[in-house]
Amino acid sequence: MIEVEYNLLLVLVSYAIAVFGSYVGLNLAIRVPSAKPGTDLYFWVALSSIAIGGAIWSMHYIGMMAVDMKMPVTYDLGLTIVSMLLAVCFVAVGIVIVGRGESSIGKLLGGGVLAGLGVAAMHYTGMASMQMDATMSYNIPLLIASIIIAIVAAIAALWLAFNLRGTLQRFGSAFIMGIAVCGMHYTGMAAMEMTMTDYVMSMDYTHAGAISSSIMIFIGSALVLSLLWVIASKNAPKQSNLVFGE
Repeated sequence: MIEVEYNLLLVLVSYAIAVFGSYVGLNLAIRVPSAKPGTDLYFWVALSSIAIGGAIWSMHYIGMMAVDMKMPVTYDLGLTIVSMLLAVCFVAVGIVIVGRGESSIGKLLGGGVLAGLGVAAMHYTGMASMQMDATMSYNIPLLIASIIIAIVAAIAALWLAFNLRGTLQRFGSAFIMGIAVCGMHYTGMAAMEMTMTDYVMSMDYTHAGAISSSIMIFIGSALVLSLLWVIASKNAPKQSNLVFGE
């Protein structure tokens, strides 16, 4: 069994991008209930799901690279792209289910479960994209716990997206969402059990490549989220539309 170590700086960076993406996504999602059917609706659903789903995906890959596997690790490009699409698309479905039409607890739970399963699918698809000289298996109780956390986090995120009026409230909620997202990810990582194959690790191996890649993902994600934040700020409604709790 391989004992892994975490780079604390990258763990904090992964949390930061999760918080930023949650905040931007919340500010975009509040436009969905009042958006006109058609292009206007598609526009706000797309932007909010890209902000939330994209940030979750970025957090996930930065979080994976925060782990020093004690061996070189690369990622399958196809599965990496699929994992990103899963996060964005399932979050979009959840936003449409909860944010449109008459509100109900059933819609909140249904949309949250779908979005949460999508996030979990993103996580484990991303894990499957890892290419390294080790076999991977999972601790089933921890795997199930990570999926439950993903669903609870998604339900909370969708509720917050359509129930908060103030900017300060959304800002505080973004920190809570960041904890939930990271909780799911690192529980999933804890479920991972790796066994080294016959590969003999090069003595000059370092974790520097993963660190530099993480910083690039963070910068790229931050730039995209900043652009979305500008769009959200320029189109800010006077107040959000409450879906629950009226």
